[in-house]
Amino acid sequence: MLRPDGTAVDVPLLYDTASGQLVEARPDDVARLYVCGITPYDATHLGHAATYLAFDTLQRVWRDAGYRVHYAQNITDVDDPLLERAAQTGVDWRALADEQIDLFRRDMEALRILPPDDYVAVTEVIEQIGRATSILLDRGMAYRLDDDVYFDIQAAQDAAPWVLGEESGLDRATMLALSAERGGDPDRAGKRDPLDPLLWRGPRPGEPSWPSEAGEGRPGWHIECSVIALMHLGRDFTVQGGGSDLVFPHHELSAGHAAALSGHPLARVYSHAGMVAYDGEKMSKSLGNLVLVSGLREQGADPRTIRLALLAHHYRSDWEWFDSALDEARLRLTAWQSAISRRADEVDAEATLEEAALVARIRAALRSDLDTPSALRAVDQWAATRPAVTTDLVPRAIDALLGIPLATAPE
Repeated sequence: MLRPDGTAVDVPLLYDTASGQLVEARPDDVARLYVCGITPYDATHLGHAATYLAFDTLQRVWRDAGYRVHYAQNITDVDDPLLERAAQTGVDWRALADEQIDLFRRDMEALRILPPDDYVAVTEVIEQIGRATSILLDRGMAYRLDDDVYFDIQAAQDAAPWVLGEESGLDRATMLALSAERGGDPDRAGKRDPLDPLLWRGPRPGEPSWPSEAGEGRPGWHIECSVIALMHLGRDFTVQGGGSDLVFPHHELSAGHAAALSGHPLARVYSHAGMVAYDGEKMSKSLGNLVLVSGLREQGADPRTIRLALLAHHYRSDWEWFDSALDEARLRLTAWQSAISRRADEVDAEATLEEAALVARIRAALRSDLDTPSALRAVDQWAATRPAVTTDLVPRAIDALLGIPLATAPE
């Protein structure tokens, strides 16, 4: 493929969790991307932001290559953590979800994260999830336990193009531990396999529920993403993305549900962002060690500096946030702004070639597993020469590829 300017385009290489290798994230005519969304019971922290920024960068690389992108994302707007937080605070769970979804969207807009084409709340697809659960029951890949419905892992492995552990590479003991830690119920009596996940939760006193083909109740966790992804992106789409804490059980079992429903793999590439720590531990709502995007914004932080601070770390790495990161990002932004403010009075052929070479280095870095730190260093080195900018190529490229507008500060 060629860009409009005639330069060749390489398909981005992305680390695939399932194979443990860098692979081509090669779209068909459209790049289809699914990234798991938030459970809206608290504000957006920097760990969330780092994940969505990683796949924003992937979108930008694809778009630069001339591909159209179709991006879908869910919102888990009914789930145990949300209901528990609503009960603790005395707020209606719907009002809490709406409030946090609105804040999340404002945070993403401030950080210039390209929005999904399809932004789908679970409560919008209750009927479809109930129908999918009923289909799995009819096919013998699900079973009832009291008023609940569980996915039958063994039956799905026998009938569908999916194998438990193929994506995560984990052994059974680790899976059992993570299932208990991350929303599963491996100790529940009566399950065919302790790892079998809940597809449909029957009605409980004080909890919301809906009628469906699977009975009265509400969806389990993993099935929501399977159904939403299949509805909006179809089977075998280009990239399934999210944080590394979703590899198991969420992504592994979402892929199993989708394969059982469609007869095809969920995605071609499974890509995961690293975790962000603060005060020595992974940033998480349960621990409360959060640095909130909205909090930084309220303190007056330029969203561009937040974005630059996150881009300074490779998306797959686990790293720790220090407050000094914003100071470093401010210095970087100032240096870049200073460089582009120096305009040549006339076209300088040598400077023009250097600008084109810089854009090529940025593109090469991002194509190589979204290597944003190398892309930032390339701009740093160019800006340090204090060039007299001859065209608007560099600021346009920095805006389009890195999401950092340099001409003016965003409102």
